[in-house]
Amino acid sequence: MESKSPGQRPQHIIMVKKRLLDGEPCKKCVQAEDLLVRRGLWDQIDEVIWAQEGDETSRGMVLSKEHEVQVAPFFLVEQEGNVEVYLSVMKVVKDVLTKGPSGKVARERAREAEASGASPLVGEKDLTEIASTMEAMSPEELVHFALKKLGSRCAIAFSGAEDVALIDMASKSGCDYSVFCLDTGRLHPETYRFIDCVREFYGIEIRLISPQSEPLEQLVRKKGLFSFYEDGHGECCGVRKLEPLRRVLAQYDGWVTGQRRDQSPTRADVPALLWDTAHKKVGMLKANPLAAWTQKEVWNYIRENGVPYNELHDRGFVSIGCEPCTRPTRPGEHERAGRWWWEESTRRECGLHSSPTKSTP
Repeated sequence: MESKSPGQRPQHIIMVKKRLLDGEPCKKCVQAEDLLVRRGLWDQIDEVIWAQEGDETSRGMVLSKEHEVQVAPFFLVEQEGNVEVYLSVMKVVKDVLTKGPSGKVARERAREAEASGASPLVGEKDLTEIASTMEAMSPEELVHFALKKLGSRCAIAFSGAEDVALIDMASKSGCDYSVFCLDTGRLHPETYRFIDCVREFYGIEIRLISPQSEPLEQLVRKKGLFSFYEDGHGECCGVRKLEPLRRVLAQYDGWVTGQRRDQSPTRADVPALLWDTAHKKVGMLKANPLAAWTQKEVWNYIRENGVPYNELHDRGFVSIGCEPCTRPTRPGEHERAGRWWWEESTRRECGLHSSPTKSTP
């Protein structure tokens, strides 16, 4: 057990960490502690208790059994005789550590954001007036801008490594936000596990949007499950991705994507901010905060900030989509070479981002 000096808060926060048989702390426990230190919140943890692997009598193992918890780390928040269990470090950050008198650092950041904010974005004209300024902003600033304006009415489109970096930035912004993922029904098993990993790590809801059953059944009945190898992926993506995207975006006023200019020839001119008229008749804000970043910069951010990523990346997959349409890239190949590899390189888009939009000057 490690004791830390408790502050004057009316609550006591315990972090239960797991020590493995070799004496080392579990990887997730290390990542959670690093996250708390980076955010200036570590001093709010009053007590650290160890669960020793193989020792059922260690205090942490006793607490794990008492509260029926089988993951590490977990947090116990004691207040007025009640104990609440938190399984996610991001949830305890959001719901506990940034709320009481000791949540000064995070709260001050949120207050500054609120104080500096203008009136909410209301249309294309407002966006056009500030677009050039946005291009010079960092990804974190762009994420904060979109969420400050729209909050949970702005959704992060989640699928790959870039998108989790954006979720990490959003979680640090102090703003509300939403996250959705297009579940085509053909994702890798590793990707489905990754979705749950991100949901648990950040303590957030990830809306899974599925294709409509009737058009999908008609496509499969008429052409089978692998027609895209013969006549292109457009029709299948239209049913499994484009229609679900239009359906979910109709519920929001803006969305944030992980597009980068160096990903493919079709994305070379992607702006950091634009007015998207493809998915909503009245148009909506679309932010591409990572537009100017390289693949290396994305992975530097992931490693430096302990951001979770899809295990397929460790097996040579760079850009990950549906299982039948994705393969590992070969040495020297561009990152998008593993997507729809049987088609010409300038056609390797599913249409999510290639529909007509209004770019800003």
